[in-house]
Amino acid sequence: MISFLSALPHVIVMSAEFITGITVNGFLIIMNCKELIKSRKPTPVQLLFICIGMSRFGLLMVLMIQSFFSVLFPLFYKVNIFGTAMLFFWMFFSSVSFWFATCLSVFYCLKIAGFTQSCFLWLKFRISKLMPWLLLGSLLASMSIAALCIEADYPKKVDDDALKNATLKRTEPKIRQISEMLLVNLALLFPLAIFVMCTFMLFISLYKHTHRMQNGSHGVRNASTKAHINALKTVITFFCFFISYFAAFMANMTFSIPYGSHCFFVVKDIMAAFPSGHSIIILLSNSKYQQPFRRLLCFKKNQ
Repeated sequence: MISFLSALPHVIVMSAEFITGITVNGFLIIMNCKELIKSRKPTPVQLLFICIGMSRFGLLMVLMIQSFFSVLFPLFYKVNIFGTAMLFFWMFFSSVSFWFATCLSVFYCLKIAGFTQSCFLWLKFRISKLMPWLLLGSLLASMSIAALCIEADYPKKVDDDALKNATLKRTEPKIRQISEMLLVNLALLFPLAIFVMCTFMLFISLYKHTHRMQNGSHGVRNASTKAHINALKTVITFFCFFISYFAAFMANMTFSIPYGSHCFFVVKDIMAAFPSGHSIIILLSNSKYQQPFRRLLCFKKNQ
């Protein structure tokens, strides 16, 4: 059994991540829904931020249910937490969070990068019309990945020995099932590849821009450079959160970490940092949300 005192640091960290994530993502959803109601015509950024906020909200709920049951109700956790419904929602929200954030990096790349190739320009001028279809495709791809994980027949019940020492207690069918699960999750590397390509293109565009604008207007140069840097900040932090979440997620799925150990709880904390941390970066990099968010934190009313 896990002592509550030994798990107390994990409970504190997870509670802080949960409160922060719910506040930030809820703020993103509310602000963009208000703008959507006022304008009555959705923009790609509004749709993106609403979808990102909702997907992170769902992922946080799944992670918090897992974490608190692992501390307060360990027997229930070991028997039921990897059931069909929980596994489906976990896989769905993980995948859709990655895909929506990848759509955001694609949008930044197309809007900010200064390439003049015909294919790039074609996408640049049509991204507003294509964005709803990209979001719909992300939703369908995530549902497919979650359904495939269910079809992989992942073990629904795991005994105490398997959780403590998986390498000694796994049977051959269980190894095959877990291997199928990990193979399905490798599909999440596809949005990562798109993200890396967008980041590389932004770096090249920033490099070309700084050389091209040496003799140009300082105001134009500074504005464009700031846009490049803000976009790069967002996609690079997404990369860090993506890699840390993906590594922790894959380690958790193999049962290679002893249940109830400090490493077990650290993995849970790392996974919860992704839906909270990346959304904070989105807010900090967008000047439109900074002042309203400060007022929210200070509990001040809008004037």
